Amino acid sequence: MKEDRDIEKSYSNIDFVAKLRRLADAIENGKKFEIQIAGERIYVPVRAEFNIEHEREGTEEEIEFQIKWNNEG
Repeated sequence: MKEDRDIEKSYSNIDFVAKLRRLADAIENGKKFEIQIAGERIYVPVRAEFNIEHEREGTEEEIEFQIKWNNEG
């Protein structure tokens, strides 16, 4: 079992857009998505679930595009 990890990585606009395009293409074509984040290659399976989260605290707002899946069985 892999060790727990909680990483937040910033990207330039160009790099972020390129990753979003690759993700959208993978979802649209029913294929797994591969991404490298802070030195670790992540393989997102086709069965992953996608959601968008909005948070507001005081004057700060945040939108998170989330991809979740379980590696069991």
